[in-house]
Amino acid sequence: MLSGNPRKELRTRRGGEESYHAPEGNPHAADVPHGAEGFVSVVSEPSADARGRDRRRREPHFRETDPYDLSGRRSRDPKKRVARVLSVILFVVGIGLIAAAAGMWLRDQWRYAEQDRINEELATFADVSTNASTSPQVDWEGLKAVNDEVVGWLQIPGTAVNFPVYQASDNEKYLHTSAEGEYALGGQVFMDYENAAPGMVDAQTIVYGHHLRNGAMFKPISDMENQEMFDSVSTVWYVTESATYELEPLLLYRTDADDASVRQFSFASQEELTSYLQALLGKAVTSRADAAERIPAVTQILSLCTCNYDEGDSGRTILVCVPKGGAQ
Repeated sequence: MLSGNPRKELRTRRGGEESYHAPEGNPHAADVPHGAEGFVSVVSEPSADARGRDRRRREPHFRETDPYDLSGRRSRDPKKRVARVLSVILFVVGIGLIAAAAGMWLRDQWRYAEQDRINEELATFADVSTNASTSPQVDWEGLKAVNDEVVGWLQIPGTAVNFPVYQASDNEKYLHTSAEGEYALGGQVFMDYENAAPGMVDAQTIVYGHHLRNGAMFKPISDMENQEMFDSVSTVWYVTESATYELEPLLLYRTDADDASVRQFSFASQEELTSYLQALLGKAVTSRADAAERIPAVTQILSLCTCNYDEGDSGRTILVCVPKGGAQ
């Protein structure tokens, strides 16, 4: 049973003479064993020479905790200072690259939208029937008021292909130039400059158009690498101011930009044209089921050329069309 003096009882039970009085001058340390082994005071007063100063700058055991302290005052290690500077530089460069990528993406989106606007405006110069057997009715006077280098109109019913066709003195101008003479990502659909205007005069007429990465312009031609899509297209219209040509797909083949045989416009004989088409049929990706039987009677072809991206920007997809019944 404890006596009325708890300190005396505790001293008797511990068997020692330890004093539990608060150290003089520190009343907060009451009941803490004086001189207890391993004891570290939680609250301590700074030394006289450290009062009012930043002790971190004087104490050698201080470790840097702010990686963006560019002044280097918190650490005297030069390697740490260099590392801090490099980390900030890399951070700024990273932000810059992200901003640049975002800017390029926004610019491309604007260019695609602008190309769509150009195509939609030009499409208003032709009345296109929902009936595939009816040819486009073209406002030639209106088109020539915009650009007098227009030579024809190309339409593939059931697809987005519905464009005026232009011809310049080279094959570069309309790659990225609109009908109004301004820069345009997809330019305009155009006929090879070595073809006789307005087209369907030479044994082979070639018309070029971009396959834009957003799916615009000549993408349906690339889609015809699929046989089902190829078979779904039964008519291709090429209309000039003086004639209307109703054609149909014969075959589609793939090549590259360095294939000089693509741009062959005339042939010495009917047999030479037949051999040319038979060679194309041999490497065709898709074709009519009766293409081999049709080829010997073909005297004129319209080839629609666009790019594919399987080999960077050098791949080409070419759709060869033949007249159903000649000029009308």
